[in-house]
Parts: sequence; structure tokens; C-alpha cells
Amino acid sequence: MIGQKSLIIINPNTSQSVTDGIDSAVQPLRRFGIPIRCLTIAEGPLGIESQKQADLTIAPMLSLAARQTDAAGYVIACFGDPGLHALRDQTPLPVVGIQEAAVTTALNLGQRFGVIAIMSNSIPRHLRAFGAMGVLDRLAGDRALGLGVTDLTDRDKSLNAMIATGLSLRDEDGANVLIMGCAGMAHYRSILEDATGLPVVEPCQAAVSLALGQITLNLSHKSGNNIYSG
Repeated sequence: MIGQKSLIIINPNTSQSVTDGIDSAVQPLRRFGIPIRCLTIAEGPLGIESQKQADLTIAPMLSLAARQTDAAGYVIACFGDPGLHALRDQTPLPVVGIQEAAVTTALNLGQRFGVIAIMSNSIPRHLRAFGAMGVLDRLAGDRALGLGVTDLTDRDKSLNAMIATGLSLRDEDGANVLIMGCAGMAHYRSILEDATGLPVVEPCQAAVSLALGQITLNLSHKSGNNIYSG
């Protein structure tokens, strides 16, 4: 038993509405019994739309993570996975990035995955990450909505753009599974699945599912660590 230790989800931007969306997205996964807490960094951009912004969030994210004395593991809830390897250096506890988790989940659901990005300038960051993961040959396409993170609060604008982008990824790029390329959009997932006829991966849900499994099985990226003895 892990007791009251919690899986800590860190939103590495300062938008509380995004954190609230993440918290709602992972609500079904609380039934497994491990407490889940969603935190927002205190200083940084409202949304991460460039490599510079992503990099600037790493230090406050690491500091926030270090202060969580009840942590059983961590999820970094930004689709660029900023600070993923730095946090793994900092702790032996499970650390999962939502981008990495979304891709590995998608590879179990289809042969070629398509990514619905928010901004076009996010796509080069995605491609660098997919190259490092060795999955570019499974990538059908990465298309941007052309909306900023704050625009996602407009339900009609976001949903219409997502459906149109998902259909383009399916019909023009040949994707047979879709990934939502941003945190906090789970409330659109079932609608997008119905509109496209494809499985849709919400990255925070994918990451939390993976992290809970690692916590339960006492898995660590640092060999020889028996994290939860007794």
C-alpha cells in the first residue's frame, strides 16, 4: 500500500483554467485509489507556445516538484514534456511526460498517429521529440489548429477547429489514431472520436494511466531503487 502518497501532476504554465481542465480529465482515473493532485507553477507563461517558453518553465517546475513531500510520482502536463529528463535526474520516483505517454499509447491503438497541435510553432518541437523517440516513421502528420492556448476556452471555435484538423489528418495524411497535442482538452475527446471515427488519445489521461501503473508496480527509471518497501 502507498498510503496517502499522491501522484503529482504539474502544469508548467500559470493558467489555472488549464490545470482545472487537467484535473477534470483525470477524474475517471481516481477510481484506482491513488490520490492525484494537480498543481500550477507560480511564475511563467500562461501557455507554452515556443521552445524558449518551455525551457523557462523547467526551473520553477523542478522547484515545485521538490517541495511535494507526499509525492508517489509525477506527471509533467505539457505536450512538449519540458524538464522531463531533468526531473528524472532529480528523483527516483516515476516521472511521466504527457507527450511521451500519448505517443506510446497511440502506437498501441493504430499504425500511424496524427497530432492535433495548437500552434504551428509548436510543431518543430514535436518533431524533434518524435525523432528522439524514434517514431517518425509512424507519424502520419502534425497539424495546428491555429489557436492560442487561451483560445481553447471558446468551445465552439476549439471544437470546430479540432474536428476539421482531425478529418484532415485522417483523410489527407492517413492517420488512424489521433493525439490531442495539448493538456486539458479531454471534454472534446468523445465528440472528436464520433466525428472522425478514430480513437483519440488525451495525453494527460494517457500519462496518468502510465504513471499509476509504474507506481503500483514499483517501477523506477533509476535501477536498484525499491521506492515503496513494505
